[in-house]
Amino acid sequence: MAPLESARRRPAHRTHRVALLLIALVAGLGVLPGVAVAAPGSQLNAADMTLLNGVRLAGLWEMPAGQMAAEKGQSARVRQIGAEISRQHGVLDQLVVDAANKLGATLPTDPTAEQKGWLGEMQNATGARFDQIFVTRLRVAHGKIFPVIGAVRASTRDATVRKLADEANKFVSDHMAMLESTGLVRWQQLPPAALPPAQSDSLVAAAAANVGGGGPEVSTTVVWLVFLAALGTGGIATYRILRRS
Repeated sequence: MAPLESARRRPAHRTHRVALLLIALVAGLGVLPGVAVAAPGSQLNAADMTLLNGVRLAGLWEMPAGQMAAEKGQSARVRQIGAEISRQHGVLDQLVVDAANKLGATLPTDPTAEQKGWLGEMQNATGARFDQIFVTRLRVAHGKIFPVIGAVRASTRDATVRKLADEANKFVSDHMAMLESTGLVRWQQLPPAALPPAQSDSLVAAAAANVGGGGPEVSTTVVWLVFLAALGTGGIATYRILRRS
């Protein structure tokens, strides 16, 4: 397997804005079983791979999003934050690529259809509306990956994944604080926290079930279905926020 390369400074993609959630779900279902695949004999499970994929996908769209913010943000703070988030995602992207190469796992090479739609939305916006879209989209996305990082960090058996989770947690926490410092986060309209009940098939429960040895692995498809459902919920909430702005 040829070593993966970092996607830092990849150009933004132009896409249509019609039916973004439907496109994302259909595209996601088509690639669920094989987005990230570990080498034979690896100790990685579905939750580990979900973290690797999530971190990689975040970089693939947030690097160009940050570059756009640095160039066309209306406020100086948004321009500053955009440049820094883009730079930091370049560093984080290299970390996840290095981890995947070490573990023999493959990673996505392009953003999802939904993420491409977000980039197209930003490309078509200007002024204060651009600033609001940029902050809203990135803050919701960071809020979705944040609990995934914690769940995998708590229960993964793999030291490389554990280290990546520690590193990703620092970046995501920093990015949320930066986005919040703009004053553009609409707290009452953010999607609520989705804490799963015990025995559920959600990602958090799947990661928690890893404690101990020898248990059955959770299907990658199940994990990605839950992950995409959470992203869909966040996308609907974000769409409503932007409709009101």
